[in-house]
Formats: sequence, C-alpha cells, structure tokens
Amino acid sequence: MFQDIIDYLLDFGVWGLFIHSFADAVFFPIPAFFLQVPLSLLHPSNALWLATVGYIACLLGTPFGYLIGKVLGHSVLYKLLKKSWVDSATKMFQKNGETAILIGSFTPIPFKVFTILSGCMKFPLWRLLAYAAVGRAVKFYAVGLLFYFYGKAAENMVGDVSLYIFVIAIPILVVFLLVRKKLRKNKSERTPANEEQ
Repeated sequence: MFQDIIDYLLDFGVWGLFIHSFADAVFFPIPAFFLQVPLSLLHPSNALWLATVGYIACLLGTPFGYLIGKVLGHSVLYKLLKKSWVDSATKMFQKNGETAILIGSFTPIPFKVFTILSGCMKFPLWRLLAYAAVGRAVKFYAVGLLFYFYGKAAENMVGDVSLYIFVIAIPILVVFLLVRKKLRKNKSERTPANEEQ
C-alpha cells in the first residue's frame, strides 16, 4: 500500500517529494529518502533542488508533528508506528532530548517519531526546529550532493549514505554536545561564586 502511494507521488515530481517530506515529519511511516532517491536518479542535475524542497517541506511539517504529540500524547505514536521504534526513541529522548533529535535525523527510525515525541515531552519547539534543521540538512543534502556530482552512478553509493553519515557525523555531534554540557556546567559553578562576592 505504501509503495503505491510513493509510486503515485513519484508522478508529481518535486511536488510529490514536497508532500512526502511534509508528511514524513507528521504521520507518514516511510521516510522521504525513498522518494528523493528515485527522483534524483531520474534527474541528477536537479538533485540539489530536490534536496532543498524536501528539506524545507520537512521543516514545515515538523511543528505539525509536534502539535500532534502535544495534544494526543504517546498513544498516537503506538497507533502509527512500530512499538520498538517508539520505545527506542523514548529511551533516547529521556537521556538527552537534543542528542535524540540530532541522531534521529540520521537513523532509520522515521523522523515523525521525534517530532511527535518532542510534543509529548514538551520539548521547546524552537529547539526542535533548530536541531531538526541541522540534522535534516545533512540527510537531504548528502543524497542530493551524491547524485549531483556522480549522476546515476550514485545509485550504488546512496544505500550506504546513512551509514557514512552516522559514522562521521554522530561522533562529531556527540563531542559537540559533551563540550557544550561541560561549558554550561562550568558556567553554573562559577555563577554562585560570583553572587557570593
């Protein structure tokens, strides 16, 4: 059934990708990657334009996924998606919501799990959008750049793109978050000392 929807959206080209990417952030269980790749394969010269459209649509859909989570809570996630995805994302979110969103942008877990979960956990919307903007840019443009520079030959490379992103980007993000956490801790430790003076 979902493949039929993707095939139908494929006929609409860039607008089909816009709809799919928007829905990917709200309720559709198949990531936009699965439409971005065949469209980029058809027209590699348009790959960066397709990445841009998919990226913008995903960000526009993000507040709607957030609102669903805020209004309906966890129950909607279990109705829409696999229990293992929801449980895994919830554990990540409870440890560190920011890291969960960034990592969730690259993993096979559908992104709407994190938009809806952010609403459930009352995570600040502006922070969700900020972290989604970084993570989703990497995911969309990694595919776009591959097709733009390698043309149809990128079809054989793109299957591993998520793995490459995960291996390269995730350690960088984790280091960034750890450094920022340490800086915040140092700042909070200095603040009381300043107040005493």
